Amino acid sequence: MKKIVIAVTGASGAIYAKTLINSLYKFINQIDNVAIVFSKNAKDVWSYELDEFDESKIPFKIYDYQDFFSPFASGSSTYNHMVVCPCSMGTLAKISHGIADNLITRAADVMLKENKNLIIVPREMPYNLIHIENMKKIMLAGAKICPASPSFYSKPETIDEIIQTVVDKILNLLEINRKTYHWNED
Repeated sequence: MKKIVIAVTGASGAIYAKTLINSLYKFINQIDNVAIVFSKNAKDVWSYELDEFDESKIPFKIYDYQDFFSPFASGSSTYNHMVVCPCSMGTLAKISHGIADNLITRAADVMLKENKNLIIVPREMPYNLIHIENMKKIMLAGAKICPASPSFYSKPETIDEIIQTVVDKILNLLEINRKTYHWNED
């Protein structure tokens, strides 16, 4: 079974995190546990972009950004997947340089050192060379980069459907079994 950490940073794109969290809840039968951690700015950006932040509407346990006693802050943890969504370029830089000064960057460091599934969902554009080099470092260390770049093969008609195309790609990388659009398949 899967034990998943969802880290939400202060990058624009809180809707991706909200949709991912809600989608994971729909497939809870395939998951042992989901833990959530928000960066200091993530809650403010969530409130700004989505008009409110209400922790009681998050269906999973939320850990404090500085809680180094959380279970997934250690290499002995049984958490085996982590998604940073959306991932700010500042968080990306810290992860790529091994700066584990908060729970998000520490947990990402743990995922890399234990060869577990780390998925980074950057929500920035355009990229500069520093961003690209940081992504390269993280990929060489074993992480996956899944930019928040929607697809249009499924002909989405609403913003929610467009957002879901990115979340579906994340769910694929988490190996969550579900019915979704696949290019040119019946």
